[in-house]
Amino acid sequence: MYSTKKLVLAGFTSFVVLTACMHGQSGIAPVDIQRNGQSGWQFLKINGDARQAALGGAYTAISHGDANAVFGNPAALTDVKFLDIQVNALQWVAGISHQSAAVAYNIGDVGVVGASIARLNYGDIEETINASSGSSGTTPMITGSTFTASDIAVGLSFARKITNALSVGGDIRYVRQQIAELSMNNWALDIGTLYYTGFRSLRIAITARNFGPDSRFGGWSEQYQTESNYVRMPLDFRAGMAMDFFDGEGSPHLLTVAVEAEHPNDGREKFQFGASYAFNGTFFIRGGYKLNYDVQRFTFGAGITYPMGGVLGTINYAYVDFGELTQAHQFSLGFTF
Repeated sequence: MYSTKKLVLAGFTSFVVLTACMHGQSGIAPVDIQRNGQSGWQFLKINGDARQAALGGAYTAISHGDANAVFGNPAALTDVKFLDIQVNALQWVAGISHQSAAVAYNIGDVGVVGASIARLNYGDIEETINASSGSSGTTPMITGSTFTASDIAVGLSFARKITNALSVGGDIRYVRQQIAELSMNNWALDIGTLYYTGFRSLRIAITARNFGPDSRFGGWSEQYQTESNYVRMPLDFRAGMAMDFFDGEGSPHLLTVAVEAEHPNDGREKFQFGASYAFNGTFFIRGGYKLNYDVQRFTFGAGITYPMGGVLGTINYAYVDFGELTQAHQFSLGFTF
């Protein structure tokens, strides 16, 4: 009992400390430093799972039950009982499309292993060059040709239950970005924990995503007589809490509420709030709100599960409001064996 209390206290303290750091400390006022635009590999921030997106992105303590946990908190993979497959499609802003897929397999006492792939396609982009215009300098000119850009991430995951209450997991990914003839490769590491406190269904989770070295798009350029700048990974720390309500035995209703704090290395601190209502474990309605984002605010979605022999199928949808950038629509299809 004493050790359990220590774990609960440690988890709660970590959450409070991270949240407090986001608001600053009392005493000497901190310098207001803008971190916007200080990292690349932005596609790694996109979570293609419609269920997690519908909850406002508050997935750290709630991304459990299927293979898509690899895109949120890899520690939650331990909820996969045997085999789970998930496929996601996302129509992003500005005609950008995102596809991802994940599979997870429980290998008993060893743990749960997973594999994933995510791809972002920017579509055709019109080529523009600087054309000479005499003494007035240069002006941009459309050549009539097009080029494209794309990003890809391929990952392997592992999660294991340390105790009945504590799970840990990690994910390592090969990532690649390509713009026309230029490209760069790198690797990224994610780490996550998930702890059930023992107070009803309250759980606390902490993740650190996108650890990795700096990288360059190219080496020495004879044309510009310089090397390209280093591109940093979009390191992201999150702490979240979630709890179920109306979860008594035999109840057809289940309400799950989640709150999450986020500390990225390339922007201001953010907060996510999400809630999910389930009826008979079959029909789901979800909603969320994002605080301190530039344009994103409200999210909502729905889902349904349906048995197919020995397989449980799932369909999830999410709507994400992007304000002036209109909206994004996400779909996820899953099969649990």
